[in-house]
Amino acid sequence: MSSRLTIALDAMGGDRAPQMVIDGANIARKRFPDVQYLLFGDEPRLTPLLEKVPALKALCEIRHTPEFVANEDKPSVALRSGRRSSMRLAIDAVDTGDAAAVVSAGNTGALMAMAKVVLRMVPGIDRPAIASYFPTLRGESVMLDLGANVECDADNLVQFAIMGEVFARTVLGVTQPSIGLLNVGAEEQKGHEEVRTAAATLRDTDLPIRFHGFVEGNDITGGTVDVVVTDGFSGNIALKTAEGTAKLYSEFLRGAFRSSFIARVGYLFARHALNKVRKRIDPRRYNGALFLGLNGIVVKSHGGTDALGFANAIGVAIDMAANDFNSKIRAELEHLQSGAANRQAATG
Repeated sequence: MSSRLTIALDAMGGDRAPQMVIDGANIARKRFPDVQYLLFGDEPRLTPLLEKVPALKALCEIRHTPEFVANEDKPSVALRSGRRSSMRLAIDAVDTGDAAAVVSAGNTGALMAMAKVVLRMVPGIDRPAIASYFPTLRGESVMLDLGANVECDADNLVQFAIMGEVFARTVLGVTQPSIGLLNVGAEEQKGHEEVRTAAATLRDTDLPIRFHGFVEGNDITGGTVDVVVTDGFSGNIALKTAEGTAKLYSEFLRGAFRSSFIARVGYLFARHALNKVRKRIDPRRYNGALFLGLNGIVVKSHGGTDALGFANAIGVAIDMAANDFNSKIRAELEHLQSGAANRQAATG
């Protein structure tokens, strides 16, 4: 393949793979016509699908393997027995430089475990974090960690803040993102020691970041800050709660419009506005969580998404690769470590 940007796709990952993967790549092709793809999966199943989309086929190379990681596989099992799986080979392609990023809708735990072993961590980052963006009253915000780390110390939270800030600049195009630490209150004395220590570090850092301070749960959807930082325990609960609440209100609204003849007539008048709302909060639009902190770009698509959602996950991977995301992370960390060393020398 040529020197153009290449993305590795786990063609067998996801509830509707491989059809969904091919259809998603074809949608992404229209937005990114110069990007090429390495498809890892069962060639006898992939070839007929590509034959139906010649324009995409011209941009793809299939690397055959009949093995794949099942949704129910434990990460430890996938690590031991999945070295020839479509997921593992796609990650390997990033490690060898054959691809700039990998996208998979497969098993989240297996993807994280394999990526940590193969790609390792960016120097200066202790743990990876799962980050994604979502709609707010002010636009979009980034949140991390969304489930990779149940417990985090202050250094982890500071590292998450740096990575989230770069994510917001790279994906959302925010010139100088504001950062907030999720807490049980906005007052400085609130929260456990790790959160308070992380806040003190972010206030004193020499990095050109805008640290807002503590934020609460209602600030997440309010868009109070561009980057919400928390541990994976709280982050995953907040994410699942938001998803469940959105689904709940959608069902309430659908039921209300079906409740009577007059309500059905009202729906006809409100349909255009409701479609705008539906598109604004469509989870497929925000599909594509990034595993931050790895020495390579890994994007996790929701396993149950459709082609449009998978195409958006590919878009996240392309944005990260095209903007040299990891180099920016390294530069920020070096700046932070240099400032800490200077302050220690001055006080010593």
